[in-house]
Formats: sequence, C-alpha cells, structure tokens
Amino acid sequence: MKDVARFLKVLADETRLQMLWLLLNEPEICVCDILEALEITQSKASRHLATLRHAGLVTDRREAAWSYYSLRPLESELQRALLDTLQLRLAHHPGAEPLLRRLQERLQRRRGGNESDPCRADGGDVTPPQQRAGGGT
Repeated sequence: MKDVARFLKVLADETRLQMLWLLLNEPEICVCDILEALEITQSKASRHLATLRHAGLVTDRREAAWSYYSLRPLESELQRALLDTLQLRLAHHPGAEPLLRRLQERLQRRRGGNESDPCRADGGDVTPPQQRAGGGT
C-alpha cells in the first residue's frame, strides 16, 4: 500500500495537478509552455516536474536548451484508473478550462513564430519535432 500512498501524495499538490491536466490534454509540452500557462517560475516548475518524473508519471526529453514533457504510460491498473478519473473530474473544475485556454493560446502564439517567445532565446526552432515538416528528430 505504500506505493499507492506515494502516488496519492504526488497528486496532492495543486501545481502538479495543473501540470497533469495540461499533459492529459496535450501529448507533449515544452517546459517554457508550462511556465507561461501556469504563471510559475522555472525553479518551481523544475521541482514539480522532477517529482512527477520520479513518480513515473511523466517522461522528458531534451532538445537544444529545452525539455519537453509527456505523460508516461502507466503500468499500474490502479494508477491508470485514478488518472482517468482525475481527468474526468478536472474537466468539470472551474479552473481547468482557463488553464487549458492559456496553454492553447500560448501554443498558437509560439507556432505562429512570435519573436518575443522566451523559447526562441537561443534562436532555435521551438516547434515540437512531431509537428515540423518531416515529422521527426
């Protein structure tokens, strides 16, 4: 039962729930998008993403200066059921839709080539690889 308690402790934080909500609705998100959507600092995002990664909920990959996060397929049937239920319940939470809208607006601006985008600080292409022409890394 310790594994279940650890899993529930990971979920028992508003910022991590918000991150999971975003990842339940987008297959992969750059950390810069998470920062802006949640209006949090890099250090806070890093701390919470590390917790989610250590719990086996998310996976990350590096591309240039940025990390991209996605949900990891869960092996535990209980964890999958809890996450499915969480997704259904969060969809009806008053704070869920505005958060998702902020992320979508952010992604639209970024994909539109906004030069003031913080992801563009290194001058690189910030479009996730699966969305680029050619479709890969």
